[in-house]
Amino acid sequence: MSESFSRYFPSLTGLQKDKLFQLKLIYENWNSKINVISRKDMDNFFIHHVLHSLAISKIISFRPGTTILDAGTGGGFPGIPLAIMFPDSEFTLLDSIEKKIKVVKAVSEELELKNVKPVRKRIEEEHDKFEFIISRAVTAFPEFVSLTRKNISKAGKNSIENGIIYLKGGDLSDELSKFATKVIVRNIKDFYSESFFETKVIVYLPV
Repeated sequence: MSESFSRYFPSLTGLQKDKLFQLKLIYENWNSKINVISRKDMDNFFIHHVLHSLAISKIISFRPGTTILDAGTGGGFPGIPLAIMFPDSEFTLLDSIEKKIKVVKAVSEELELKNVKPVRKRIEEEHDKFEFIISRAVTAFPEFVSLTRKNISKAGKNSIENGIIYLKGGDLSDELSKFATKVIVRNIKDFYSESFFETKVIVYLPV
């Protein structure tokens, strides 16, 4: 996978690459205690989790000081790989399940990710504002928008407007129909050659 990282992300520093490669060992260790990632996904960890998460960086390079909420982060994706990629941006990783946030906290501490804030909470209970909300197929897109729209701040500093960036796969025509005039969909296969990404997309909704 080192060749893939170098090919897809040539500007990564040695330290960033080291941290990304450490992720699999750390998650394997935690997975033996708390099952947060399926065995099938662990076998394809870098493709299914790390590269998938980093696809967001293909549509935006978060500027220093950008605030990002990973809503329904699970075991820390896409938030943790992106926090490694953008060490000067602030990531809040939120999930309602305690064991998952325990893993997120342990991983971020082991990698000394000072820009990660793990929070155990339901998204309905979160009232802080962020420039971007990111997530990976937590629920149907319209429901996700209704839950998180309140958390998006008005003032922005990035190359694209503040909003929601959502990783999902499959046929989304029904889910996205009500947002047709605003939503932007990018095929991840345009960025990566692995077959896993054939049906995967990035959904961006300016809010």
